[in-house]
Amino acid sequence: MTSDTSKGDAARVIDVAVVGGGPAGLIAAQHLAQAGRCVVVFEKMPTFGRKFLMAGRGGLNLTHSEDFERFGPRYGDRETTLRPMLEAFTPADLVAWAKALGQETFVGASGRVFPKAMKASPLLRAWLTRLESVGVTLRTRSAWAGWSEDGALLVDGPDGRETWRPRATILALGGASWPKLGSDAAWTGLLEGQGADVAPFAPANCGFEVPWSQIFRDRFAGEPLKNVRLTCDGRQARGDAMVAGYGIEGGAVYALGPAPREAIARDGAAVLTIDLRPDLPAETLERRLSGARGGQSLANHLRKALKLSPVEVNLLREAHGLDLPSEPSRLAAAIKAAPIRLTAARPLERAISAAGGVTFDSLDGLSLRARPDVFLAGEMLDWEAPTGGYLLQACFATGVSAAKAADERLAR
Repeated sequence: MTSDTSKGDAARVIDVAVVGGGPAGLIAAQHLAQAGRCVVVFEKMPTFGRKFLMAGRGGLNLTHSEDFERFGPRYGDRETTLRPMLEAFTPADLVAWAKALGQETFVGASGRVFPKAMKASPLLRAWLTRLESVGVTLRTRSAWAGWSEDGALLVDGPDGRETWRPRATILALGGASWPKLGSDAAWTGLLEGQGADVAPFAPANCGFEVPWSQIFRDRFAGEPLKNVRLTCDGRQARGDAMVAGYGIEGGAVYALGPAPREAIARDGAAVLTIDLRPDLPAETLERRLSGARGGQSLANHLRKALKLSPVEVNLLREAHGLDLPSEPSRLAAAIKAAPIRLTAARPLERAISAAGGVTFDSLDGLSLRARPDVFLAGEMLDWEAPTGGYLLQACFATGVSAAKAADERLAR
């Protein structure tokens, strides 16, 4: 690291300061160091990659193997903006990066890509070792505090406030979900003071509250709804969901994207329609339900004819009322479309990720218009995506793109 050692100026002079020690910041630091730049990473928490490690508790879904024509639309109305970055650092590139760190991956049955170790800690340890080996300086307990009047970067470290003079800065400070892991959006005011427009943060990849009956909540909280089709406000998703004490959550819910959240904001509530047997047309259900019921209960009839589980039968009662129709065609229709009412998204601090952040209109590429030597990456930008590998892929891709832009600026 190059330092200014004059007694009148204690500022440290470096090529690039990276603020934020999550995936976007660390991959940017690696790219720049390998390009020969002097890089320091500042992380306010005591350790790096805390949210990355949290994601690894479920197996660390790094990316997804699906065709790129399906991959791109997962980012909704940000697809056009993000696509060049995703094409510059693809899922295949991310897999190759992990392999270079000694972490082989595999593709699961759903097409999701995981490290064979099925956790984040071995990958993170190898990554931090690699960063140090290419000359990156890693500093924890170092919180960004904005800029001085003459443009120096201010960092509050263990020994007090420090002044740094990087030739370029990459901010990868995260969004606003899981603040206890470091993503608390405390940077918002600092960037708004530099002319950045910050779209309000909102929970993404979160559960939604449902006014279940007490008996349903007590009996079925924690029970899965397997292979269902969900529809909300014109958006559909297929997969698994989970009944929660507060409502409903799970991959299929998250895959609906912003539709439930926006419907609640617009109408005060949203209707989530559940198809419990998406592989069977209503006519097939009706035919199977037309068999002799005898003296068995409706629940037993549904279990034997359609293999509906107790949670599915009782969810039908939550959706359609306790007295379900016995006529086969009406009962089949009820199974294909069970409406439940979503009243609120779960709190932002419990969401897997966040919508909102610095708008791309505030940026020239990924650099701040007011400070062209400052580049942004990761979840602090205004985009969202469902779980399934799309979140981490975009964090890595924007980090690499920010690093390339910073490197090009330094070269000029």
